[in-house]
Amino acid sequence: MARFTGSSWKKSRRLGISLSGTGKEIERRPYAPGQHGPTARIKLSEYGLQLREKQKLRFMYGLNERQFFNLFNKASKIREGKQGVNFMILLEKRLDNVVYRLGLATTRRQSRQLVNHGHITVNGKRVDIPSYSVEVGDVIAVREKSKDMKIIKEAIESIFGRPEFVTFDDEKLEGSLTRLPLREEMSAEIDEAFIVEYYNR
Repeated sequence: MARFTGSSWKKSRRLGISLSGTGKEIERRPYAPGQHGPTARIKLSEYGLQLREKQKLRFMYGLNERQFFNLFNKASKIREGKQGVNFMILLEKRLDNVVYRLGLATTRRQSRQLVNHGHITVNGKRVDIPSYSVEVGDVIAVREKSKDMKIIKEAIESIFGRPEFVTFDDEKLEGSLTRLPLREEMSAEIDEAFIVEYYNR
């Protein structure tokens, strides 16, 4: 299945979360899209709840189904900790997500584009693979030739806070993952237990 390229606002309203990270799409119309709008009553089955949580997390990080499932399998092989939490940590360690967390992009889509176009380096070497797994201590920076890019400057100016598991130097335009994130530092609107149940049916 190819990556979703449709309207992220409609998808956000359908899933009930902000995929852009701004919250504007939910704030403007806090109900699912469609003819019946806010009057629609949908009661989900247990399978429906599991599927919705899986889709929420998958679209939030912008992965296709195969990438998502492969990463879930990788999390199942980690012996320490809970599988669902380990899975979310692996998602957080993706290079495109770390670039987003550092504030070099306003959305994960934008951060993926920055990585794809070769504007980001890891430990001094250019990496253009969004799924690259960042390790604790790796230095993520903007390439010298890309430091004057308008979208990067605007993203840094608009950021109002960074999670505690990353550090960032505004002058050098570089940062790092200082430790693995805790569950409470990741998305509170996701119930990862439903996702584990979905794949372990």
